[in-house]
Amino acid sequence: MQKYKTDIIIVGAGLTGLTLGYYLKKAGINFLIIEKSNRAGGVINSLTENGFTYETGPSTGVIGSLEIAELFEELEGKCELEIADKSAQKRYILKNGKWTDLPSGLISGISTPLFTVCDKFRILGEPFRKAGTNPNESIAGLVRRRLGKSYLNYAVDPFISGVYAGDPEKLITRFALPKLYNLEQKYGSFIRGTIQKSKEPKIPKSEKITRKVFSVKGGLVNLTHALAKEVGNESILTNCNDVKIAIQDKEYKVLFTNIDDEKVEILSSKVVLTIGGYALPALLPFIPYDRIEPIKNTTYSDVVQVAVGFNSWNAKPLDGFGGLVPGIEKRDILGILYPSAIFENRSPTGGALLSIFMGGIKKPEILTKTDKEIKEIVMKEIHSTLGEQSQPDFIKIFRHKNAIAQYDISTEQRLKAIEEIEKSYPNLYLAGSIKDGIGMADRVKQAKLISEIIIKAEKSTSLANAEI
Repeated sequence: MQKYKTDIIIVGAGLTGLTLGYYLKKAGINFLIIEKSNRAGGVINSLTENGFTYETGPSTGVIGSLEIAELFEELEGKCELEIADKSAQKRYILKNGKWTDLPSGLISGISTPLFTVCDKFRILGEPFRKAGTNPNESIAGLVRRRLGKSYLNYAVDPFISGVYAGDPEKLITRFALPKLYNLEQKYGSFIRGTIQKSKEPKIPKSEKITRKVFSVKGGLVNLTHALAKEVGNESILTNCNDVKIAIQDKEYKVLFTNIDDEKVEILSSKVVLTIGGYALPALLPFIPYDRIEPIKNTTYSDVVQVAVGFNSWNAKPLDGFGGLVPGIEKRDILGILYPSAIFENRSPTGGALLSIFMGGIKKPEILTKTDKEIKEIVMKEIHSTLGEQSQPDFIKIFRHKNAIAQYDISTEQRLKAIEEIEKSYPNLYLAGSIKDGIGMADRVKQAKLISEIIIKAEKSTSLANAEI
């Protein structure tokens, strides 16, 4: 058996784990990242083939936190941030089989065919409605109450499909969209709150939080490659199977088998888990099942992602971020994104790269369909909604089980269970998308905050030892 000792073990080499390792490395703290798969990076991966560069996981991110903005600044020269073309501000919504611009302001909101006349007046009256009193109100309930049913169907429902692959009837606003919830609770209105916040003093460096859509030159994988390089190969162990964690003399003992089927044991004072809630009971057998069950039962959406490439595009101009499909339209896809329209070198000149998402909470059965069935669905949707009748030059299908954590009615119990477990087992950190949000900006922010907590604790321990 191979035996190691380190200060901190990080389970999971996705964006959260790598970012945490990056900041611990900068602080001079010893750690090891262990990863089940054969590569670091988690679900983020980019491939290049015959002039097409496509993502097999997340397609884009948003500069939605100071932490992710500053991470890219620190990695300058190691990976190159690519902000989406201005056309990415243009989004389409499918209605009656045709793409319609999603309104971006008051005038377009009044003239759009997406919303009923009644709901357009409701939008104008939104600032004068009372704030809700139900802390567990769903996103759908909130939107119907403040903005109307058509706004829910043709703006919010497709947005939720695009972000969570979820159902607004099931997602709880204060957990899934906390900023929106707080606008109503603090200011009484989305519109009044937005206006009022614009007048308030800005937090330091807030200008860096641009909310712009981003990728990385050559694909998002170059972000995780840069982080992994900074962390160092010696600090990342891949192909770690059958991971189990135990407590031994106030330390954590991590056991697993490596690629050569050898047993490995690592002792550490701290452990950070960045993996899905469904995997935690097997890793943490010392925690009573009833205590960890609310985390294990985290709801996830399953997603099928299809990359489709055309060497020559002769159909609807791809002049925006892409189009989202409302559930009320009864289609078999969630949306079609246009990566080649907003990022450079994603397809050959004159060609097009599409990224199509399917499945989600509303249509989980899509995950079980054959490649042939999925291709037939994809081509039918491309032909009918974009007008491209030619056959693509390639189609790649990626199935993601347990892709996106859902912040539904069970979230409160999950967060409470996480808090109680961390209190009961000092120096055990439960991280990842089971709390703090699902976006890349959320993952980086969470990792940075955990790194600051650990660095502070390590400095305090070192100071105490020095005084002794």
